[in-house]
Amino acid sequence: MFQPFSKLYSEIVKIVNRGHERSVRAKKNIIASFIIKGVSVLIGFYLVPLTIGYVQKEQYGIWLTLSSVVGWFSFFDIGLGHGLRNKLAEAMAKDEWERAKIYVSSTYAMLGAIFGGVLVLFFSIEPLLNWQKILNTQIVDLDELRLIVIATFSFFCINFILRLIDSILYAYQKPAYTGFVSLLINIVTLIIIIFLTKTTQGSLFYLALTLGISPMIILLIFSIYLFNNTFKSIAPSISHIRLQYFKDLVGLGSRFFIVNISVIIIFATDNMIITQLFGPGEVPAYAIAHKYFGLITVGFSFILVPMWSAYTEAYVKNDISWVLTVNKKLIKTWQILVVVGLLMFAISPVFFRFWVPQVKVPLLLSGIMCFYVLALAWGNIFVNFINGVGKIQLQLIIGIIGTVINIPLSYFFGITLGLGSAGVIGASIICIAYGPVFAPIQFKKIINGTASGIWNR
Repeated sequence: MFQPFSKLYSEIVKIVNRGHERSVRAKKNIIASFIIKGVSVLIGFYLVPLTIGYVQKEQYGIWLTLSSVVGWFSFFDIGLGHGLRNKLAEAMAKDEWERAKIYVSSTYAMLGAIFGGVLVLFFSIEPLLNWQKILNTQIVDLDELRLIVIATFSFFCINFILRLIDSILYAYQKPAYTGFVSLLINIVTLIIIIFLTKTTQGSLFYLALTLGISPMIILLIFSIYLFNNTFKSIAPSISHIRLQYFKDLVGLGSRFFIVNISVIIIFATDNMIITQLFGPGEVPAYAIAHKYFGLITVGFSFILVPMWSAYTEAYVKNDISWVLTVNKKLIKTWQILVVVGLLMFAISPVFFRFWVPQVKVPLLLSGIMCFYVLALAWGNIFVNFINGVGKIQLQLIIGIIGTVINIPLSYFFGITLGLGSAGVIGASIICIAYGPVFAPIQFKKIINGTASGIWNR
């Protein structure tokens, strides 16, 4: 009875274990990520209507806007997370474990000092800010809103430092572990919110505490476990903090830092722009469309994420043929995603009515969002390699241009042309031009050995 399944399983195992060791490692992580993150995504989808039911639509819009505003402060890491990821992968490829431990210890120390300073600065200026005006709302009491902001920002800073474990896992080419962490966080969050819906009235403050405490506990436990087991050889220690290594980390990290700022402004300001132009009540429709079509990006990321550090290793070892083979497979996968995206767009009105009947998502918004995530996925095929080898000067410059024009374009498309929140996404499409337009050109130049000047920096 089970013989056909046994044969199928054997064939799958053979396919997974076939090929270069780097490819086998990547395939195992991709499969694990699909299973683990797939469950996490399903829980995340269920959390949306559950949360809206708990705090109501406009309050949920306030929360989405606030969390995106707080997320802007991630640029204070000055690119250290990405810098550590690349430098750690290089050190491990060369079996330089002492250097790897120094990189980890120094990064934790520097990030801790930076975000400790950010917290001090925040608590100094927070009493001077009127959050009702910033978030364009009167439905939440100012004192309660202040508590929500303080809790959200404090947990953000703590969790951002704890999230450094993700960069280490990526450098080890173990992205499935980060998916497992996210799954645990979503499960804990789901349990707490279900408990809150049964025992309390809708409260943004309780929601803020839940979404801050859940990741903090899981990340702390997971980090302690890994640094006492799998990552024991590179566990951070005070004795391995080296000021002179900051230059290595910040040298590459500073360029990622500027790229991150442009990414934050282009990607993370949409909620705030929509709130200011159209009110927080319009944010849920945008967020729901983004979450739905974002499944394309999430699904593709299961494949792309293991490749960043694998590209770093392959480039250090001059294994260009492997890079080209992987790139061809990724392009074929993207072509399948285009078909999937079009099908998702066709059924989106029915799906939205079933998923979140409280929120109406315009068809124009769905269409532009679908195009946006497909363009982003196409660009990420090449950006992933470019980030892995650290040739990001061109990305930096185009990112700065996109940062400057994002808000004016959002206003032009959203207000002047009357496209609403769909116009805000249209502006973002123009501002991410580096990925889908310039990154494929740069990839080809680097691979062919013809990259020079800004294309090779």
